[in-house]
Amino acid sequence: MGFGSESSEEFTWTEEEERAVRRKLDSYIIPLTTFLYLLCFLDRANVGNARIQGMAKDLHLVGVRFNWVTSIFYIIYMFVEVPSNIVLKVVGPRFYIPLLVVGFGLVSMCTAFVRDFHQLLVARAFLGIFEGGVMPGIAFFITCFYKREELYLRVGIYVSAASLAGAFGGLLATVLARIPKWGTEHTPIHTWRNIFFFEGLITIIAGLAAPILMPTTPGKTWFLTERQRKIAHARLMVKGGAEENEKIEFHHIKRAFFNINNYICALGFFLINITVQGISLFMPTILNDLGWTATKAQLYSVPPYVCACLVAIFIAFVSDKTKRRGIYLAGFTLLAITGFAIMRWATDPNIRYMGIFFITLGAFPGGPGFLSWGMNNAAGPAVRAVSSAYIVTLGTAGGIVATWTYVSKDAPKYHTGHSINLGGQMGVLVLACLGIAYCTWENSQRDKGKRDHRLNGLTEDQIRDLGYRHPEYRYIT
Repeated sequence: MGFGSESSEEFTWTEEEERAVRRKLDSYIIPLTTFLYLLCFLDRANVGNARIQGMAKDLHLVGVRFNWVTSIFYIIYMFVEVPSNIVLKVVGPRFYIPLLVVGFGLVSMCTAFVRDFHQLLVARAFLGIFEGGVMPGIAFFITCFYKREELYLRVGIYVSAASLAGAFGGLLATVLARIPKWGTEHTPIHTWRNIFFFEGLITIIAGLAAPILMPTTPGKTWFLTERQRKIAHARLMVKGGAEENEKIEFHHIKRAFFNINNYICALGFFLINITVQGISLFMPTILNDLGWTATKAQLYSVPPYVCACLVAIFIAFVSDKTKRRGIYLAGFTLLAITGFAIMRWATDPNIRYMGIFFITLGAFPGGPGFLSWGMNNAAGPAVRAVSSAYIVTLGTAGGIVATWTYVSKDAPKYHTGHSINLGGQMGVLVLACLGIAYCTWENSQRDKGKRDHRLNGLTEDQIRDLGYRHPEYRYIT
């Protein structure tokens, strides 16, 4: 049984009613957010597919030019995330997130018409502007509808869209690249240009349709009945304390930036991103350099992503059930460490391909793991909005590093890139253990009453606004 307040009256509901509400939310929100993020990652990573389909040759991407093309995206992306989530909190997600989707879809489609390295650089910079707000925006949007212990599975499913995009991207790129040349004599569309054009067009259509399905808040969710809307709103009030429409003030931003757990999660996300973004951008190239044809490399990139997607969702499910985060992050990074050791020292192409599986299985669950761990331990809604954005922002810096880990002069072995990632995954292991230790210690301090002084002299509203700093609040480990 739960309870909340509706005006001055007590409002109650049953476990079965709450379960029905959660199932309804899952049937609308999770498929929608997963699909939108799949499109986001697809339009981001398709440059890797396009590279081996003739783009590198046509645009003369010699030396480190491709690295600059991928790097500029993450540099712009990183500075957009926190401001974008603050705007999202003010404007609301129903139209703002779809607007971003239409924007990056349009940029992707326009990339089909670039004629040289400099135009491609500009296109990727604009892509970063629109995509920068999508991941933290969707992450915050999901936290507005679910309890802490329900969060990892839902975030895990939508972030797993990165794996799906990798798998689907390889298949789609193979098909689109085979479309016969079309367009005008002045601007012919062919091979790699088809990849950008049609994937961008699909994204624009999806973005325009998204506001029809996207709800605003639990209390204003169109597909729930009036009573279910009250339950959806009140069940979160029991856990979070603050109102869902809480305005972001300076002290919320300050509180988010001084949460130690956020830094552990952000650094973990940073190291995970070096691997996830690097593999997503360079896997077709790495496979191509094993001696396989472009088509074979595209198709062989599919199975590791599919396996990673399934494992990431499974780990998220188990993590939510057990209400633990760090232990799974620590355990699975051992697979990624093994994978990079294989890639670094093995020579047989088939053994090295096996290493790719270890890497994707070990690293891809880490992104949703660190992001949801950070948001789990950042209450209430305003602090959580800022926290989700800046965890992703600091994590995005890992994407910038990723773009320079694999450079053409290191082909085909890429010893430098594999060594950097091997060290990064070892760092993830250390951070996960550190996060467990810190959260366990902080909870013990609160159990001993050593944080009770934070309530002294505060009004009821100020106490409710304490969020994760409230003495009765307990971190998820």
